[in-house]
Amino acid sequence: MEFGFVDCHCHISAREFEEDLEDVIQRSTEVGVKTLVAVTEGVLPRLYFIIEVLPLNSPLSYPDLVAPCLGLHPLQGGEGGEQRSVKPQELDAALPHFYKHRQRLVAIGEIGLDFTPWRAPAQQDRDDQMNVFIKQLNVAKELDLPVNVHSRSAAKVTIATMREQGISRALLHNFAGKPSVALEGVKAGYLFSFPPAVCRNQQRDKLIRQIPLEHICLETDSPALGLDKHVRNEPCNIVLSCRYIAEVKGLSPQTVQLATAQNAHRLFPFNVSRSHAHRSTRASER
Repeated sequence: MEFGFVDCHCHISAREFEEDLEDVIQRSTEVGVKTLVAVTEGVLPRLYFIIEVLPLNSPLSYPDLVAPCLGLHPLQGGEGGEQRSVKPQELDAALPHFYKHRQRLVAIGEIGLDFTPWRAPAQQDRDDQMNVFIKQLNVAKELDLPVNVHSRSAAKVTIATMREQGISRALLHNFAGKPSVALEGVKAGYLFSFPPAVCRNQQRDKLIRQIPLEHICLETDSPALGLDKHVRNEPCNIVLSCRYIAEVKGLSPQTVQLATAQNAHRLFPFNVSRSHAHRSTRASER
C-alpha cells in the first residue's frame, strides 16, 4: 500500500480557505498529501461545509482526500469575538449530528481542555470543559472512534482523564506538554502530532526526541500554526513538519513521512468512512 502525507489535524473548512479552496487543495496534493483529517470546533455552521460540501455535493468534491471529524472545542466564540469555555448545553444540542453522521467520521474532534493561564478560566469554566470533554470521550467509545485532542496548558490532566475514561485511541495535536507527561500518553498507546510552528524554535526538540517515532503523526492545524504566525498556513506545509522532525530525530524525511502516515492509518478508520462517502456520492448522483 502506498502512503502519502496524512495531515492529521487541519481546519480545511475554515473561512480563511473559502476564496481559494481549490488552489489550496491542489498545492496539497502536489506535495503528496493523500489525506486531510478535517476537524471542527463548533458543530454549526461549519459542520455542513465539512460533512456535505467537501466530501460530497460540490464541484470541489474530495471524498478520497477529506476525512471528517466532529467535535466541540473547549473554547467557543463569545460576544465581541472573545473566546469562552464550551457549555454542556451546547454539546446536548450538537449530539444528534454526531450520530447522524457517524458512518462518515474518522474521529471525534477537536475536543479537549484549554486552561491557558492568561485566560485564567474560573472553576466553573474548567468544570464545564471537563464535563463536555468526558461526554465526548464517551461518545467516541460508543461509536468506536478515536479522538482528536486539544490540550493547551492542560496536558497532564487531559491524558489522565483519557486514561481514566478508558480511551485507547487518541491523537494529541500540537502537543506542548512535558516529555514525562507525553510518555504517560505513549504508555497508553496515544499518538502525538506537530505542526510547522515547531520549526520556529527549539522548545519542543527534547519532546520530539523522546517520543518514539511509532507514536508521532504530522499535522498543520491550517490555517493556524504555520512557519510564520502572521501568514495563513496550508496543508502543503506539512512537508516542513516532516523535515523538522526528521532533523531532530536524525532520520531521513522519507522515513518520517512513511512512519507517520502508517501511524495515522493505524489510528483512523479511513477505509470505512471513505467507502460510505462513495456510497453517498453515488446515491446523490442518482
